[in-house]
Amino acid sequence: MGKNLLRKVWDLHKVRTLPSGQDQLYIGLHLIHEVTSPQAFAMLAERDLKVLHPERTFATVDHIVPTDDQKRPFKDDLAEQMIQALEGNTAKHGIPFFGLDSGLQGIVHIIGPELGLSQPGMTIACGDSHTSTHGALGAIAIGIGTSQVRDVLATQTLALNPLKVRRIEVGGRLSPGVYSKDIILKIIADLGVKGGLGFAYEYGGTAIEALPMEARLTICNMSIEGGARVGYINPDRVVFDYLEGRRFVPKAEDFEKAVQYWKEIASDADAEYDDRFQLDADTLEPMIAWGINPGQAVGVDQKLPVLKELKEEEREAAQMAYNHTRFRPGQPIKGLKIDVAFIGSCTNGRISDLREAARRVRGHKAASHVKALVVPGSQSVAEQAAAEGLPEIFREAGFQWRQAGCSMCLGMNPDVLVGDQVCASSSNRNFIGRQGSPKGRTLLMSPAMAAAAAVAGEVADVRQFSQGGVA
Repeated sequence: MGKNLLRKVWDLHKVRTLPSGQDQLYIGLHLIHEVTSPQAFAMLAERDLKVLHPERTFATVDHIVPTDDQKRPFKDDLAEQMIQALEGNTAKHGIPFFGLDSGLQGIVHIIGPELGLSQPGMTIACGDSHTSTHGALGAIAIGIGTSQVRDVLATQTLALNPLKVRRIEVGGRLSPGVYSKDIILKIIADLGVKGGLGFAYEYGGTAIEALPMEARLTICNMSIEGGARVGYINPDRVVFDYLEGRRFVPKAEDFEKAVQYWKEIASDADAEYDDRFQLDADTLEPMIAWGINPGQAVGVDQKLPVLKELKEEEREAAQMAYNHTRFRPGQPIKGLKIDVAFIGSCTNGRISDLREAARRVRGHKAASHVKALVVPGSQSVAEQAAAEGLPEIFREAGFQWRQAGCSMCLGMNPDVLVGDQVCASSSNRNFIGRQGSPKGRTLLMSPAMAAAAAVAGEVADVRQFSQGGVA
């Protein structure tokens, strides 16, 4: 039997097997930000250790930065302290830092691919759970905790448990108004939020192969929401064309040599897998995660589940979700009133996401009761959007156009829900309190669906919306 990509990359980066049974892996790229790095640097200082390979570590600021007013010092003292710590630590250790004045700042999982730092065949680590995003380029990308950030800074290695690989085959083709966000929400709904524990997910099939690069990033981004430690897509011409000419990608003849290697590390045609799962994209409809985890998702034409119709192991979580959201079992998801719409995050804050959302709101106005925010995922995305006139489209539609950052994806900056507001969000998590309010309610959906909901003032079917009406 041949090898899959995970096994190839794992074996190439394996230093040794530890007495614990874990493998020590060399990490080719380490990405850091202001939230999980200060403690790690402090632990280095306590032991008088240096960063072993500062040239393989890159830093940005994203989680705590305000998106409306980024003048320094920040109004939030803790946020200011965190960015100062990152500035000081990167300067001390000679680590490249993409700060607010760099023109390259942005969410760590957006700037990695757009700068060409993330490449096929790499091992990538970052102190953030959504590091799986970078697997869309054919990398093995792993989210880690603060103590592991310390380990990578000091040794450029990680101790990791070996992973099984599940091949997720998505056949058919997506219909208009259905996106990669809908694919991954459906996968998580079918396999469960714990279905990927101990696994890496390899995504393939005709529907995956037809996706552009940024849509692939969305899918791999949410692998962790299904319990998978890693999610990846085999590198192909879509990846090579995306990477060519980017800042940190080899040039000219070196690029062609890199492409040859990238092709070789893709899974073999007869690769062995520990499990397989199939999904038909032809029948997929826009998905909405309605509850308190991303696996509690239904299609836009469906009703919220009735407890007795769920699997026994799903009922307790569903009851908790109903207790929190106060939604009614059996009620249609379409037509559910929203208060806030958020378009952005490391899941859906790229230029293609903003284009799709802008296409839906052009010529419309956000409902009078809806606060609608659009937050580009990086300064580069914001610059490109400005060149295409997207900010004006959103502003004319009554949306707020913000500066780059994580924003309302998580409650670590001023962009938060208030009270029990319902938010149509293009982000990745709908946990209780995730968007800043312990009573807030988050509906996960694609950027196009969030845009349609903002205009309709309620959950709407973007497929009908795009035909001139609001469902």
